[in-house]
Amino acid sequence: MGRKRSKHYEAGAASVPDGKVSIPEAVKAVKAFPAGGFDQTVELVMHLGIDPRQADQALRGSISLPHGIGKTRKVIAFCEDQDVEGALAAGAVEAGGDELIKKIQDGWTDFDVAVAAPAMMKSVSRLGRVLGPVGKMPSAKAGTVSGDVAATVREYAAGKVEYRNDDGGNLHVPVGRMSFDEKQLAENIEAFVAFVKKAKPASTRGTYIRKACVSATMSPSVTLDVQ
Repeated sequence: MGRKRSKHYEAGAASVPDGKVSIPEAVKAVKAFPAGGFDQTVELVMHLGIDPRQADQALRGSISLPHGIGKTRKVIAFCEDQDVEGALAAGAVEAGGDELIKKIQDGWTDFDVAVAAPAMMKSVSRLGRVLGPVGKMPSAKAGTVSGDVAATVREYAAGKVEYRNDDGGNLHVPVGRMSFDEKQLAENIEAFVAFVKKAKPASTRGTYIRKACVSATMSPSVTLDVQ
């Protein structure tokens, strides 16, 4: 028995464009789907021709999109005492060292992003088993370990996007919300696609971007022509 879809999904599925379409056309189609009663997140999914098992082909990092993603994020900061006030002023919901580490060890994970000063990583490494599996461990490669904690907190609190390929070579990233206008969504998607193209690992072979789709939380996906 097939998966039961919502009425909103079924209504949208009837108007999905055939084949690949340009980014502006795809955005127009997604925006035309039923709203569903709330401001849905719009997500871009890219299936890449990379070998996720090879470290030199993995894609991980962060990017600030031209129009943000339409939501603030809960950010915590692992920092030394003299930097706590600045991190909190920049938007961190919690900041500190050993006490914050213990709070997380005791089970608190009500945040979206964790950033850390380089000097704190020796202590923060104790949280690897807790934060690693949920993608919240600070990492220099992802841009969440930084000498300027306050600036990094400010960027992520404003919606800076982290990306990391999964085991299937896919990237899933939010690119805005349904309340964005078509131009804003299209420019965010175009910026991320261009960024991914530039980040192509030198050792990849064959087709790099195998498929790219955009969808909203409760909508069908529309396939993009991004070659």
